[in-house]
Amino acid sequence: MKYYATKVSDKGNIAVDDTLLVKDVVTTAGSRILDGFKPLFSAEAVTRLQDKGYTVAGKTNVGEFGLDLVGEFSYYAPQEGKLAGSAASLVANGEVEAALGVDMNGSTRRAAALAGVDFLKPTYGTVSRYGVISCAASGEQIGVYSKNAEGIKEIMGVIAGHDSKDGTSLKTEGYEYCVDEAVQGKKVCIVKELLDKADDDVKAKVNAYAESLRANGVEVEEISCDLFTVANTAWQILMCAETCNNVSRYDGVKYGHRAEQYRNIDDLYVNSRTEGFNFLTKAVILYGSDVLSKNRYKDCYDKSLRVRRVVKEGIEKIFEGYDAILTPACSKASYESYDINDAFGKVFEESVFTAVPNLIGTPALVSGGVQLMGKAFSESTLLSLAHSVERKGE
Repeated sequence: MKYYATKVSDKGNIAVDDTLLVKDVVTTAGSRILDGFKPLFSAEAVTRLQDKGYTVAGKTNVGEFGLDLVGEFSYYAPQEGKLAGSAASLVANGEVEAALGVDMNGSTRRAAALAGVDFLKPTYGTVSRYGVISCAASGEQIGVYSKNAEGIKEIMGVIAGHDSKDGTSLKTEGYEYCVDEAVQGKKVCIVKELLDKADDDVKAKVNAYAESLRANGVEVEEISCDLFTVANTAWQILMCAETCNNVSRYDGVKYGHRAEQYRNIDDLYVNSRTEGFNFLTKAVILYGSDVLSKNRYKDCYDKSLRVRRVVKEGIEKIFEGYDAILTPACSKASYESYDINDAFGKVFEESVFTAVPNLIGTPALVSGGVQLMGKAFSESTLLSLAHSVERKGE
């Protein structure tokens, strides 16, 4: 499997996924439409790491705009057979200490679960999105892959904090993260409806993780909650609508792929975009255009914004009684390659496990092949829960 879209340094210790800008390094977001594009500046998160002495090893392959399951539909490195995320695999193999990835629709968390590494999607606004090739701005967030919670804590301590160049950045100048909060007496719930959607291997992982938490003095119990399915529907609508708007800027005129055959400027736009986007991106654009149309806006897009508020209130209610929610990160312990024509439906089904943190901006941590969700700014609690399990397994 080809992990790097562009190799930058043999001495690098961090990888950066190809939806994040690195100055003068080809950045395509896995799409032909951005073929050969070289940015004039780096993402703020990358700059902060470089200022602290980290070196970028390379840009990792991603599925086009991060829209697929784990990165299988990159124009430059399509996958066959068993699927794996490039950044997650590099971390798992020990080739880099950590990696940055953009979490928009759960592909980063699924990749981490499959590879057996940790990935933190932090609270929305805590890490600058400046320099992200943006699709769904209201829910995407830069996150961190590492082999363990300690590694994530270290990288987050560098990249988190206010950035005046990002209008969605929160005003807090810096954040402190820890992995040594006392976990004894904390309460974690397992959502029955999500566990029921997973196969036996994944259920076994969740149950084993729950037992490890119990051994550390954490109370774990099962609850019923029907918010996750409706949250997923709402996020898919909002994500498609925002992606439709954001990728409309790519037309083959100033940079990226430009069609060779055209009669006029309209032909150039149509042919460049037809050739430049894959089937999944086109499906997302068409669906996003549909839900934003005059006849569907109120019943789809506007209603999804209202659902976002309802889900936020409902999840906050759960966190009045629990410190974290334990769920699968995906329905299967492994994925096999499949036809791109089936991608829209497959991604929709799998995103039921990951959509809530994107929809309402809360943190989620994948560790040990499972997922812990927390309330806003509870990253240290999630990292400490994971660290308690990881430490016991050493």
